Amino acid sequence: MDLRLPRLRGLLRGPRRLGAAAAAVVVLAGAGTWTAAADDDAPPVRRTDRVMEMGDGVRIDTSYFTSSGAGRRPAVLLAHGFGGSKNDVRQQAQDLARDGYAVLTWSARSFGRSTGKIGLNDPKGEVADVHKLIDWLAKQPQVQLDKSGDPRVGVSGASYGGAISLLAAGYDDRVDAIAPSVTYWNLSDALFPNGVFKKLWAGIFVNSGGGCEKFEAQLCRMYERVAESGTPDAQAEQLLAERSPAAVADRIKVPTLLMQGQTDSLFPLDQADAAAKAIRANGAPVDVDWIAGGHDGGDMEADRVQARVHSWFDRYLKDDKGADTGPAFRVTRTLGAGSGDGETRLKGVDADSYPGLEGRPRSIALTGREQSFANPAGASPPGVSSLPGLGSGGGLAQLSSLGVSVSLDFPGQFAAFESAPVRDDLQITGSPTATVHVKSTSDDAVLFAKVYDVGPGGGRQELPSQLVEPIRVEGAKAGKDVTITLPAVDHEVDDGHRLRLVLASTDLAYASPNSPATYTVSLKGDLKVPTALGDANAAAPLPAWVWWLPLAGAVLALVLLVTGRRRTTAPAAPDPGLAEVPLQITDLSKRYAKSADRYAVRDLSFRVEKGQVLGLLGPNGAGKTTTLRMLMGLIKPDGGEIRVFGHAIAPGAPVLSRVGAFVEGAGFLPHLSGRENLELYWQATGRPPEDAHLDEALEIAGLGTALARAVRTYSQGMRQRLAIAQAMLGLPDLLILDEPTNGLDPPQIREMREVMIRYAAAGRTVIVSSHLLSEVEQSCTHLVVMDHGQLVQAGPVREIVGSGDTLLVGTATPVDDPLVEKVAALPGVESAVRGDEGLVVRLGADGSAQRLVAELVRLEVPVESVGPHRRLEDAFLTLIGESA
Repeated sequence: MDLRLPRLRGLLRGPRRLGAAAAAVVVLAGAGTWTAAADDDAPPVRRTDRVMEMGDGVRIDTSYFTSSGAGRRPAVLLAHGFGGSKNDVRQQAQDLARDGYAVLTWSARSFGRSTGKIGLNDPKGEVADVHKLIDWLAKQPQVQLDKSGDPRVGVSGASYGGAISLLAAGYDDRVDAIAPSVTYWNLSDALFPNGVFKKLWAGIFVNSGGGCEKFEAQLCRMYERVAESGTPDAQAEQLLAERSPAAVADRIKVPTLLMQGQTDSLFPLDQADAAAKAIRANGAPVDVDWIAGGHDGGDMEADRVQARVHSWFDRYLKDDKGADTGPAFRVTRTLGAGSGDGETRLKGVDADSYPGLEGRPRSIALTGREQSFANPAGASPPGVSSLPGLGSGGGLAQLSSLGVSVSLDFPGQFAAFESAPVRDDLQITGSPTATVHVKSTSDDAVLFAKVYDVGPGGGRQELPSQLVEPIRVEGAKAGKDVTITLPAVDHEVDDGHRLRLVLASTDLAYASPNSPATYTVSLKGDLKVPTALGDANAAAPLPAWVWWLPLAGAVLALVLLVTGRRRTTAPAAPDPGLAEVPLQITDLSKRYAKSADRYAVRDLSFRVEKGQVLGLLGPNGAGKTTTLRMLMGLIKPDGGEIRVFGHAIAPGAPVLSRVGAFVEGAGFLPHLSGRENLELYWQATGRPPEDAHLDEALEIAGLGTALARAVRTYSQGMRQRLAIAQAMLGLPDLLILDEPTNGLDPPQIREMREVMIRYAAAGRTVIVSSHLLSEVEQSCTHLVVMDHGQLVQAGPVREIVGSGDTLLVGTATPVDDPLVEKVAALPGVESAVRGDEGLVVRLGADGSAQRLVAELVRLEVPVESVGPHRRLEDAFLTLIGESA
């Protein structure tokens, strides 16, 4: 996953004043470029690129943006996100320059064209660089000064750049206002929450930075030490804490706009909460904005957020007291899918003061006996809450707002306590808390706490924002009462739903003890949930475009989840007679939600054999996607049965490990090579490396030497083939491809066709859903045509197209009437008529194409081609028309 956030990136800065000689910034290279204005009335923007010497051998690549006009103006430093460069914030810099600011952007150490080692915002490294950039701004004739050497300056950035905004204000009292977003307050708490190692996110950090060797030596040693042991030590915690804004909490005294993501398992809402409390305690104005997106995906509300940042700087840098800086607290709520493609509906709720994470607690009684469960040897198989780094980035937390959950708890590895149904809609805004008694057969216990929203009847459960809280309980062998503070969320629990507190022993994203142990947990009080905004009036809905479409995220999640071999209920016994049949669907039905008589799929039955390439066809709304989701165990059918190699399909069924799936839009870490992306993905499944069959999958995908290159250099076609190679890891016996040729040019489409054919040629089976009928006709051996949720026709392509019935005989020259009559009189021919392209010949029951060709040659008909009279498109339209 790319840690850069769209149109919002990260940065950092340094100590107060260094010696005059050391602080001098030497311009090594510079070039000016005029940037076109967005409209005729906007002033043109001039960009000047310079590489600046930082005094310790490090060179920092910068861009300086100004617009025409007399007079000095405030300056803004814009920082980028981790793994990015100054180019990521260019558009925002140009917009601010047009609004009357002097804007400086730069690539942090080791990123873009800048040199040096990554110090994770080291006060002696990246923070010191920002100090020198402010020195440089103070010398520019366009920049407003508060006094000599002290420019009027604000700092903004996201993620890594958000942290540098906070650190800049803490280390340099010349900073006048900041607007950090989706960032951390204490990096030690973020990566080692409650003493538990957030291993997947830490690994993504290191890989996005270009590998351990790109970091300062002590950071690299720290990471390797913690990654090997699985437990953060005191030295590691201190190292990260010293480089965090929390280390200078008492020195950040400037107006601060904190924007934090709700769908963020890397830097959750409690990081912004801690920052808000500390900075407000210093007497500075602080506004808090919880946006819909985050590092796990969702809508980053880029336009709204940037407008608010601009207004914040207008108020506190330009001293425009009429600037609308927005409410003291705002939270964006996702209302679900809108009417447009890829569109969700958002609404904003605000308050006159920031309520914190504990506001207006309400007690919810939980029930459940004392429960014992296992921490398995090797902490495997792990439960799943969030899946950082997967799906273009991940974006699975956004699914919870749309009613889709990808969470997974293994039976025997968790305890659960449940409430009665809530009587009225319950709006949770903040961090729920609960107290439990924990006892372990080991000295320490590591638990993962989460609160589910459980629908009526106990069926569907949703984990809000896919967030979980890790807890390390020391001295657990003697038994210990523990108060758990769960992840902060903004989530509405509908009337009739229940809350379920789950304490699990494992989680995929974190390091758990490898030694087996038994944990025993009992309740010691009610669940307390904050309801600070329960009665707030919603603002008008705001349309926004989401990054992560639910189907793409759900299928990407499936590829990981199915390898866990989860058993939720006693599965139906395998059918030995179908052990060699890849897929048999029998009387499958799925009703629309809250409808007793409207079906997405109804009484669907078909069978797929080994070696087939099956095309699943149908117009929009035909039920194809619903069928695939039921096939992959993502949703439960209301009736009928799906069997894969004789095994009945249910969520997490072990046989799903023999199924690979790809949905258009797979995401990869751009700075890693294709091979490294696949290896990292397979490691996340927890399966042995030798089971991946990586080389075989890569040979089929045909990526060649491109595997060694960074994915950011790949064409769309190469990315598609890499995504299919990912789906083929483990060489699944059944491969499902949904629109694999989207966005490809004709040569790439041909290559994709050959990939599918090669894969099936080894005796495996491919199911492909596509709207390109010509490609389906060339690559598929069999078809299933659906419409209105029902089967229209199934069978070999040649039969559905009609090649066994009516043939088109292409001729070099027109055929005269006497010759046409002779063809019509041939044995096995019912009729022959002359057409624009030759002869249209309808065969009888005893006719065959082979005999017809022989007779045509005997009659000296100038045959150039023989094929089906209809193309697949004609047959498809005819079938759909007949079923309407």
